[in-house]
Amino acid sequence: MTSPNVPRNAYTNAPEQHPNMILGSLQLLFWLFFHPSAWENHLKRINYSALWKLRIQAFLVLPVLANSIVLAFVLWLLEVPVQTIALGVAFGLAWGVGWGVGWGVASGLEWSLGWFVWLCQVSSVASSMVLGLRFGVALSVGFGVALGVALGVGSDVGFGVALGVGFGVGFGVALGVGFGVASSVALGVALGVVITIHLWLPVLMYPFVTLWNILLYQLDKLQTATKPSFLRWHSAFWDEWHWLPLLGLDKHILLIIERNPEEGKAALNYLSTSRQRWAAQEVQIELDARGLERCTDIAAIGNTYRNLALGELNSPASFFLSCFSHISKNVEAVLKQTSSYNQCSDIKPIAERLTDLLIRHLTPGTDKYTVRFRPIAISWYKIVTNYESELTQAIDSPYIIAVPLTEQQQTFTGRTDISRRIEQLLLDRRRPPLLLYGQRRMGKTSLLNNLGRLLPSNIIPMFVDLQGPVSSASDSAGFLYNIAKSMANSAKRQSALTLPSLDRETLQDDPFTRFDEWLDRVETALQENIALLALDEFEALDDAIRKGRFDEQDVLGMLRHLIQHRPRFKIMLAGSHTIEEFQRWASYLINVQVLHISYLKEPEARQLIEQPVQDFPLRYEPKAIDRVLQLTRCHPCLVQMFCAEIVALKNEQIPSIRRLATLADVEAAIPEALSVGRLFFADIQNNQVDAAGLAILQFLAAKGEGKIVSRETILQAFPDDFDAVGLLRQRELIEEVGDGYCFQVELMRRWFARGVR
Repeated sequence: MTSPNVPRNAYTNAPEQHPNMILGSLQLLFWLFFHPSAWENHLKRINYSALWKLRIQAFLVLPVLANSIVLAFVLWLLEVPVQTIALGVAFGLAWGVGWGVGWGVASGLEWSLGWFVWLCQVSSVASSMVLGLRFGVALSVGFGVALGVALGVGSDVGFGVALGVGFGVGFGVALGVGFGVASSVALGVALGVVITIHLWLPVLMYPFVTLWNILLYQLDKLQTATKPSFLRWHSAFWDEWHWLPLLGLDKHILLIIERNPEEGKAALNYLSTSRQRWAAQEVQIELDARGLERCTDIAAIGNTYRNLALGELNSPASFFLSCFSHISKNVEAVLKQTSSYNQCSDIKPIAERLTDLLIRHLTPGTDKYTVRFRPIAISWYKIVTNYESELTQAIDSPYIIAVPLTEQQQTFTGRTDISRRIEQLLLDRRRPPLLLYGQRRMGKTSLLNNLGRLLPSNIIPMFVDLQGPVSSASDSAGFLYNIAKSMANSAKRQSALTLPSLDRETLQDDPFTRFDEWLDRVETALQENIALLALDEFEALDDAIRKGRFDEQDVLGMLRHLIQHRPRFKIMLAGSHTIEEFQRWASYLINVQVLHISYLKEPEARQLIEQPVQDFPLRYEPKAIDRVLQLTRCHPCLVQMFCAEIVALKNEQIPSIRRLATLADVEAAIPEALSVGRLFFADIQNNQVDAAGLAILQFLAAKGEGKIVSRETILQAFPDDFDAVGLLRQRELIEEVGDGYCFQVELMRRWFARGVR
């Protein structure tokens, strides 16, 4: 079925005949000389029950029209008076019509020519030639049609028509001129002209059809795309014998394709089997080149080979199109690789192939295909090499694992609620000591390191790590020296405050007295500011006291004296145990205010996931973020660790999907996160719970994600060890939900479930 976007009867060798008798006959005559395929297809469609119409057109109307046209042409050439040949014209017309109608089908060419010779003998040479030519055309057309119909109304009709026209015209001209020119010469000239008409007629008509075609092209350029095009009237679509290239035809078709692709494709299909197939080929090459030109990314390059018409072209451009097609297929194979490493290995030969194509075959020159395809090859080379570069450009992970965050690291997020509470307590006139309490890896030390940017500028944090050289000192002098050194370094780093120096020799004779004197000088340096002495991991100092390295009274008494008598100093301990768990501390530090540090708030965790640093390139699907929050419960250490594994996973992927984390990526990162975090989980398993607690954790973990195990079930399974549940709750490993218990953090559950398997 013809598309509504393609004009009716256009771009086809089987157009429908005009229904008007006269116009239809003219159309048949036109088809005979210029479009014989249309004539042949018309005969194939004839309804033989209505063959009378063809007989009238072939034996009556068509001969009259042919005679009239030929007569006018000959008279114009020979300037013969009309009176001289009037009798011959009238007799010839009458005889031709009568003969064609009465005997055209049954009689042969010899009878027709016999009567024709008798007619020629009664006229002059000129009039005989006119009548003979006229009568010969008329009679031979009728004979040709009749012969074609008699032979089966098939391909033989065209042959019969051509034979009849050629023989009749040649014979008529030769016979008519026979009394004035030697018959052999006349016959040879006539036959030569007739036989070679399709060679010399296109040459004669070329200037006229060229002007006509140019006019059509200009008209199409001027009109809008919504109006019917003039391309269908181009001579390429009605003169199938024209063998000379019709210049500009390819540009005209491209113009129509841009406006009406369906019509352009119909014209292209028609020309692909015509004498103007060169234009169809040039148009197809240009369309392919435009398709290659539209490839602006690596995915488009990998898909474009499907649209190339390689097998239909016979042109030097086929080599270049074949090269681009192979490159496109290779790129598609690269993109199917799921590993970034494999893609990087396979993309390099493609870049080398493009380089070879540019150097060996597309060097700068004037060849039209070189000019057309070289910019495309350069563009593809840039796209391929840029993609290769992207493959090697990994996402920089800003996440810090297993070590506290310093004030220089941007991934410290949140804790503003705790910092505000610290500020309030520091301004309390009662000057209570503070305890920053939280489980291991909850971010206590990171918070202490970043207090300088969370608290007002008049509060000077002085951070002291009691796990380091402080508690490892061999005597009190070394202990106090390391404290003073840590205080000075922290004040300088966080508040740009320079404290007085205190050397080790000064502390040798009377360590605590000399240290107290040094604190006097520190208070002077503070002026109106407040010093926050933050003692991290106080359990390490307790262990040193327990081992007898330091005297309990000297150390804890000094801290109590500092709290009571130095209003410029505030004391804050940090650890994973409460003061009540250490009786010696509880007796010295009265009215300790506990600040519980636990999971990040959800908005803080989301910021750590989505925007840990400014301009972080990795983006997450909403479901992926929700899943990270479910797995980590906003645990700061686990969020950092898990997101670091997601970044590592994405860096293994191809660039097109590298910068978007999906739910599938999150699930895929779980096994590696458990492996990387084994030290974190092993510390909980080995150092924070006993054997009974471990058994309960594994029992709960085996139930599955989010499962709540009732109190009765746990009692039945562990009747003698149920007290361990309280310690597990204190360690924030499990929580009470209704009348049962479940894991607080899904990643921790998965770790303990692995132990069960």
